[in-house]
Amino acid sequence: MDDYPLLNLFLTMLYLFLWVMWFFLLFKVITDLFRDHSLNGWAKAGWLVLVILLPYVGVLIYLIVRGRSMHERDEKLAKDSEAAFRDYVRRAAGTEGSSGGSDHVKDLAKLAELKDKGAINAEEYEQAKAKLLA
Repeated sequence: MDDYPLLNLFLTMLYLFLWVMWFFLLFKVITDLFRDHSLNGWAKAGWLVLVILLPYVGVLIYLIVRGRSMHERDEKLAKDSEAAFRDYVRRAAGTEGSSGGSDHVKDLAKLAELKDKGAINAEEYEQAKAKLLA
């Protein structure tokens, strides 16, 4: 360790960090390329060849030329995922107006309330409950 100065260790760590960051950007660019539906196959192939043959320059050119639309696609994907999740939760919880699941719950609550007030007896309650659940 005496023959490897501390400054060289820091430079090695910096180079490793920059190398990992470049791979991160490369994978981000490639996934963005294949996720973009506005580009045709030849344009995607051209960008891919540029990014692979001229790695650092190709990635920088891609980020300069298509960086804004890259962000817009990420934002749209996040919004679509959030909307799909919210829709799934609504359907799973049965809170949609047309699902009918929450209507049964409300009707059962009304029946229980009528039974508690004495408006209907236990036998009528059980008959109405069986009819609702059928």
